[in-house]
Amino acid sequence: MSIHYSRRRVLLHWLSAAIILWALASGFYVAFNPVSASTEHWVGSLNVSLTTLFIPFFLWRAWLFVCEQKSRGAALAGDKRLAFAVHALIYLVIGVVLVTGVLMMKSAINVFGLVRFPQPLADPVLIELANTVHALSCMVLSLLVALHLCAVLWHELSGRRVVRRMFFAKPAGTLQ
Repeated sequence: MSIHYSRRRVLLHWLSAAIILWALASGFYVAFNPVSASTEHWVGSLNVSLTTLFIPFFLWRAWLFVCEQKSRGAALAGDKRLAFAVHALIYLVIGVVLVTGVLMMKSAINVFGLVRFPQPLADPVLIELANTVHALSCMVLSLLVALHLCAVLWHELSGRRVVRRMFFAKPAGTLQ
């Protein structure tokens, strides 16, 4: 039996994917390539704003993930247990990336010039520690995203149409 995700879950998935892929790609690009100070500032400001706004959506998505697991109740089969473990690890690492991204800020968090949150830490040693953990967790997240994409490709090539379940169109023969 194939699971079809609700529109809410599909929307949260693609919103998460877009923000995470943009933030990882642009962040690594700026970190490992020579760019102008204005480009670095623009990317940094955009990423801080996007990911700050993303935090409540991520919390909502994580809550839905936990609730879904509770509703299943019964023990998962081996392959399902592996998929659950990898997805749980992805959620955990995203959480670490978001928390350390906030903690590493060296000034107030400015969200698109509309709202400002105070700088959470003042101790430079703690800020640097958060920065280091953030960079490492971004690398781990990149590997997990690559693993996730490989698993999707493997499922598709094996005839299990997982991508179709992550789009807004309802499968044929189902009611709204």
